[in-house]
Amino acid sequence: MINNVLITGGAGFLGSALTLRLKSKGFRVTVLDNLSRQIHGEGRDSYLYGSIKGKVKFIKGDIRDPEDCFQALRSQDAVVHMAAETGTGQSMYEVEKYFDVNVNGTAVLLDAIKKKGSRVKKIVLASSRAVYGEGKYKCSRHGVVYPISRYEQDLGKGDFHIKCPVCHQNVDPELTDENSRIHPVSIYGLTKQIQEQMVEVSGRTMNIPVAILRYQNVYGPGQSLSNPYTGILSIFSTRMKNQNDINIFEDGQESRDFVYLDDAIQATVKAIQKEKIAGVFNVGSGIATSVLVVAQTLKDIYGSDVKINVSGHYRLGDIRHNLADLKAAKEKLGFVPRYSFKEGIRRFADWVNAQKVMKDNYENSIEEMRKKGLYR
Repeated sequence: MINNVLITGGAGFLGSALTLRLKSKGFRVTVLDNLSRQIHGEGRDSYLYGSIKGKVKFIKGDIRDPEDCFQALRSQDAVVHMAAETGTGQSMYEVEKYFDVNVNGTAVLLDAIKKKGSRVKKIVLASSRAVYGEGKYKCSRHGVVYPISRYEQDLGKGDFHIKCPVCHQNVDPELTDENSRIHPVSIYGLTKQIQEQMVEVSGRTMNIPVAILRYQNVYGPGQSLSNPYTGILSIFSTRMKNQNDINIFEDGQESRDFVYLDDAIQATVKAIQKEKIAGVFNVGSGIATSVLVVAQTLKDIYGSDVKINVSGHYRLGDIRHNLADLKAAKEKLGFVPRYSFKEGIRRFADWVNAQKVMKDNYENSIEEMRKKGLYR
């Protein structure tokens, strides 16, 4: 029976919510987190860390430090590995950093489990839909296809549609299932793919069941309002609260599978509790929502008068659509999303309205990407 759970990155957005949910269910939780400046700010007294401070055993340490991992693994029955650098855009010009934290950090943790984690009965890895790249599509002539990254010559002409890799005709997005082709188009996605393979192979050799959760676009209370690299709902919210206009890439019709935080946590808890269940599972809503709809919905909720500009600009490494097939998660984990996007975004906005207005760092992030040649 699983009683003691280690969460690496347990003070982050997903990690802190999972920490509190497990504690409420009677689990004994240990958190290993380095309180990254980008997530927690200069003072390291963030909303997220404050939500778990003093409530669980907390170890301030680094996933890349074997001694920190050894200390955190004492008497643990399960490990939920969430510590990672996130964000596709930033990963394209901080390659060494992403590989060091996501790949090397995972290697150090797995070595520590082999040496000191003799009680561990389950490993849950927080992965990402980024491993799919563009995901699964259907061509009217060639059936199911898995397009590669879009051609820059098309993007430069304002043609943002996904093309069939065979005939170069426009194709339509399909539900992407866990057996879909893996071919990430960002460094972040590549590091998550490698993480998956490392954890899967190591779990098999140690005879530990491994559940890999490929989260779609998770949003909800606690998402950083000062980090301009991840979470478009947070980025848009901070822009609006600062009375700054919204810049939407491409034609605004690019879409994402947005899953509310509580639903993502529900799936994660089920993966922990079902001790013997192993495999790869999508965690999403199964519904695609366009970026333009997101911006307009937030504007309406906040009563904002900022302008929404569909710029036609684009970032290299961005995908066009993603839409998750949830069949496996429903059948094996019993995961069924409870929150519609309409309800979830309202709850998120209510939380934002209760927070102080954060400094808007968005323009700096765009300028940084422009200098790196990744923003057109």
